Amino acid sequence: MRPDLVSLLRCPVCGDGLALIARTAKCLRGHAFDLAKQGYLNLLPSASTGIEGDSAAMLEARANFLAGGHYAPIRNALIAHTPHAAVRFVEVGAGTAYYLAGVIAGGGAGLGSVGERVGVALDVSRYAARRAAKVGEGIGAVVCDAWKELPLRDGVADVVLDVFAPRNAVEMRRILKPGGTLLVVTPNQGHLAELIPVLGMVKVDEEKERRLRESLAGNFVQTGSEKVEATMRLDHDSVQQLVAMTPSARHVQPAELTERIAVLADPVDVTLSVTLSIWRALAGADSSTAPIRRN
Repeated sequence: MRPDLVSLLRCPVCGDGLALIARTAKCLRGHAFDLAKQGYLNLLPSASTGIEGDSAAMLEARANFLAGGHYAPIRNALIAHTPHAAVRFVEVGAGTAYYLAGVIAGGGAGLGSVGERVGVALDVSRYAARRAAKVGEGIGAVVCDAWKELPLRDGVADVVLDVFAPRNAVEMRRILKPGGTLLVVTPNQGHLAELIPVLGMVKVDEEKERRLRESLAGNFVQTGSEKVEATMRLDHDSVQQLVAMTPSARHVQPAELTERIAVLADPVDVTLSVTLSIWRALAGADSSTAPIRRN
């Protein structure tokens, strides 16, 4: 991880800024965190140890599915709504950093261009961090708990991305500069509608839109939204990857999933339906009582 990316971070113990010395990120109070051999930093608080993130198998499935371009409409919408002048990005629950890399490259700068667009990929899974760390020099990967204080300094981000990820409004507002942009992607009721009942996947919460507004109230004001819809033509391998990369993978046994997929047409048309909402960070917001909610 590059020194300029480490300089955006703060110590998860005391909150002081971090600096990279050799392969160790250190704060002035002497707390030190070694870079993993894969290039990421583990800044997960001790109180969060044991928390379950995506497994290596889930990340492999996600990488393969996204490589097929099936969710490209989501990434393209994020690129379209990214402020042109933005140079510092953070993605919460970044996984493979597919979306983060997209918005950075969408600005016309290479991922290794010093002084151009850069990003920090946050995820609780070390398997995700390993993959994100390999995307490009302009992206730093950090293991952390999105429900705790994020290991970034105040106001360092121009844009925060949240795609199917936890929403800690207090912390997202803190790390954004005043007036910074939050881009949130949430699934609609029609998302994957052809698969959910057949494969026993987790259903989309009918109250998702209301809970999104409540979770961000007091810290953000909504400035726009876009409904992103497309028809994905998925073969059985792609369906398997799609299920395996989501929380539904923990609810359906592999043998049973294979049997259920076999009854589908091959390929099968599947609906992609999400909403991208655009939010502006409020300056000086009173976030002491703001709720923290999941998608």
